[in-house]
Amino acid sequence: PSRGQSTHAPTHAASPRHSVLLVTSLVWCVWGGRVGGGGGGGPRTPPPPPATTNRHYQTGAPRDLEANDTFRAQILRPKIDETGTAMDFLSYRNPVWDGYCADPFVLRAGDFYYCYATASNSGAHDLGGRHFVLLRSANLVDWDFLGGALEPAQGLEHAAHWAPEVALSGGKFWMYYSANDDTAGDDSTQRLRVAVADAPEGPFQDCGLLLFPDEGFTIDPSPFCDPQSGKWYLYLAKDYLENFVGTGTAVSPLADDMKTILAPPVPVVLASSDWQVYERNRTLYGKLWETWHTIEGAHVVFREGKYWCFFAAGNWRNQTYGVGCAVAPHPLGPWTVPTEGASVLRGNAEVIGPGHNSVVLGPDGQTHICVYHAWNAEGSQRQLCIDPIEWTPNGPRVSPTRTGGVLPLQAPE
Repeated sequence: PSRGQSTHAPTHAASPRHSVLLVTSLVWCVWGGRVGGGGGGGPRTPPPPPATTNRHYQTGAPRDLEANDTFRAQILRPKIDETGTAMDFLSYRNPVWDGYCADPFVLRAGDFYYCYATASNSGAHDLGGRHFVLLRSANLVDWDFLGGALEPAQGLEHAAHWAPEVALSGGKFWMYYSANDDTAGDDSTQRLRVAVADAPEGPFQDCGLLLFPDEGFTIDPSPFCDPQSGKWYLYLAKDYLENFVGTGTAVSPLADDMKTILAPPVPVVLASSDWQVYERNRTLYGKLWETWHTIEGAHVVFREGKYWCFFAAGNWRNQTYGVGCAVAPHPLGPWTVPTEGASVLRGNAEVIGPGHNSVVLGPDGQTHICVYHAWNAEGSQRQLCIDPIEWTPNGPRVSPTRTGGVLPLQAPE
């Protein structure tokens, strides 16, 4: 999330800090694995209700749906060639879960997908005194609410907790997240922490340490295991007060113990253009900044010898929020942005403020699925959405939907 992020519905008043959002690709290391590697604004005018059709995965032909259909998953068996060979597909419609679910991260562990997300203080789902929404699904479409994921650390019972991501290493599940100072209650005191559990369902227990004790404001941690070296890295967002002032993304190498940062963070993607503006004439750090930018929610996927860093930018409260990407030959860079702007994921009349995504492999084990949040029509909550990623010569592209589509359940033979 960004500074100014609230777990409540957005307002149009200026906020003291900002927030961010990104699902993850499944990467297995020699000793373990992870999915990951790696908020949105309310509409001025409510968009129209979702259409009652979705489209066939291959032909693009509309598929009729009943107007009042709650649209639980439906298995479709379209023919895929002239021989009559059939493949199973799973239909879906966004949002795939109707509760508050910001900054969603999805981990595939065993036979299930697990979603961890920033919760709302006024959400309808009881977290049982814990932090972070925890969901489970067998197919990315039908989700069950499991309660809260993280036991509160001492002194942080009422602190704001943002943007969790989870990695599997050494038979343990490691949750990275940020929380602010419970006493001060100031977003600028957000710092990165780590918790651990024996199972993906948790409960996660805080390890009692700050990951970057010498850094100031730090949010949006995203652990990544390099499949080429087996080494771990932790991506994050922090403030930069020179040139294009604002929040930018960075990375540090992470030790095998999953708790020790091996070197200070180095920049990944920093602000460079107007589409990344969070707010103008913003007072922060005791100074009035003419323009404050935000780049956050870094999430890395390795594909075909390249490292792709998804990142969210703009103002999470409105339509400026979207997702771009950078590419590098190594987890530490150097990073280049092949296409300026929200080239990966951009909102439209129906999808408001999509962002803070993660990436995970779909049920077929090969299709990359973008997991992100977007505002509901009333602008009262960020909700869980999924859509397939199309890999183009210029990088990943996602067409955000409310009507949805279908996901392949098995890889073509």
